[in-house]
Amino acid sequence: MNRRLALAVIVVALLATTAGCSAIFGGISDEELDREQEYDDLRDSDADVAVDIEGGTVLTSGEFRAVYDLNGTEELSLYRSSFYTEDALDIHSVRYWYPNGTEVTGSDLEIDQGRSSTEVVVPDGNGTLAFSGSAGSRTFQLPAYVHGSYEVTLSEGYRTSNFLFGDVNPGGYEREVVDDRERLVWDEVDSTISLRYYLTRDIPLFAGLVGTVVLLGGAAMAYYYRKVQKLKEQREEMGLDVDIEDDSDDGPPPGMK
Repeated sequence: MNRRLALAVIVVALLATTAGCSAIFGGISDEELDREQEYDDLRDSDADVAVDIEGGTVLTSGEFRAVYDLNGTEELSLYRSSFYTEDALDIHSVRYWYPNGTEVTGSDLEIDQGRSSTEVVVPDGNGTLAFSGSAGSRTFQLPAYVHGSYEVTLSEGYRTSNFLFGDVNPGGYEREVVDDRERLVWDEVDSTISLRYYLTRDIPLFAGLVGTVVLLGGAAMAYYYRKVQKLKEQREEMGLDVDIEDDSDDGPPPGMK
């Protein structure tokens, strides 16, 4: 009886585990794959890969759009690397254009999302693939799924040039600002692109915050210095700070032999 009960518990646990895995790794829905998105501006780029980043707020994430000239690549493994693992990249609004310009949506492609990657297979490696995904509010990281030239454009008012708040990897890029949007261009990328960016208005806000902290800190130090000086004066007036001289070298007090 106990053996049957144990077997039943094991079966239930296995079913629950399988159901949980199916719910977590069930893939991307056709609705997400076919979501509306505009890519015409990125398709006009001269780069093999064009990426546009819409920055988020301090509390919300941003979003990116990416267009890839596949140049003979028929399968892409999409992922993002963390400290210890590689996680599948969540994508939506997938589009593919055949070399003749015919467009199909993501639900017409072979797309399979697993634990560590999202596999995308296209019918012709000489076509163009586009997809969208989430970006950080002030950071962005994306591996080079396709080798070639890259162009990354930030939202209006965002920059990477300040060494305290911005950073760009890999190096060897060209930077330009067009219509208040920073654009970074690489002739060749074969590693992960990693950006840290900021709003230009963040700089004076930060400087004002630092100035306020310094001012308040200086005022607090001056206040406590005055308090200490006043306390010292009061102790002197009360005779609490009178020095007692050492008379041990003058011999014993009178009356003692």
